[in-house]
Amino acid sequence: MLAIRNLSIAFPRPGGEARVVDDVSVEVGRGESLGIVGESGSGKSMLSLATIGLLPKSARTSGEILLEGKNILTMGERELCSLRGRRIGMIFQEPMTALNPAMTAGEQIAEGIRLHRGTGRAEARAESLRLLDRVRIPDPARRIDSYPHEMSGGQRQRVGIAIALALKPDLLIADEPTTALDVTVQKDILDILDELVADLGLSLILISHDLGVIARSTDRTLVMCRGRAVEAGPTESVLRRPSAPYTRDLIAALPRRARAGLGEEAPLAAGGAR
Repeated sequence: MLAIRNLSIAFPRPGGEARVVDDVSVEVGRGESLGIVGESGSGKSMLSLATIGLLPKSARTSGEILLEGKNILTMGERELCSLRGRRIGMIFQEPMTALNPAMTAGEQIAEGIRLHRGTGRAEARAESLRLLDRVRIPDPARRIDSYPHEMSGGQRQRVGIAIALALKPDLLIADEPTTALDVTVQKDILDILDELVADLGLSLILISHDLGVIARSTDRTLVMCRGRAVEAGPTESVLRRPSAPYTRDLIAALPRRARAGLGEEAPLAAGGAR
């Protein structure tokens, strides 16, 4: 469904350029979940922004991002606007900044529905209410008229998921969807994503620095370091029997209990203490 081929992203700087993604290739099949993991600054989020056509204008790109054969990198803005939401939905990392503080939850969900489908206010509101219920917002009939500052972090993230789902996309990109949420809420958010993939047949790209999140929610994993892909393969194989020293270092940096959650065979880096 989605094929990223030899993608590089760079930004100009005095005396040259800074390459933030360097010759990365990966594919996501229909109904498949791909985890992208790496420390901050590894290029994960830039890869996701390129996939939905939201890179800054100063970015210089090469390679291809093919969505069913069409290269997203060569699309004009009108074609990209048609793509966003309808084919690819995006859950952004920080819902407090991603949501419009001057619009209610229902208005923000309904906006894309009305724009792309041409539906009336009443129909769009009814669909927004259904989506809020689908993502497990408590008391959706009341929360539909709440503003972001009146909601908890977990509720705002659920609204972000509802917005991403509103136009029934084929591919959902979740960029650090559990960041800054407590453990119980993190589990709820991941459960929702798991259900959506299973029930709707969505393809999922889940971006995280948390190996535990990747382990429980993805079929395949891409490990990134300094803009490059250092390892890729089935998630169980990558996390239990990693071949790249960087992947082993990531696993070794986890607390003992978190390492155990990846599986009994999860290794330590050379010289690490058990």
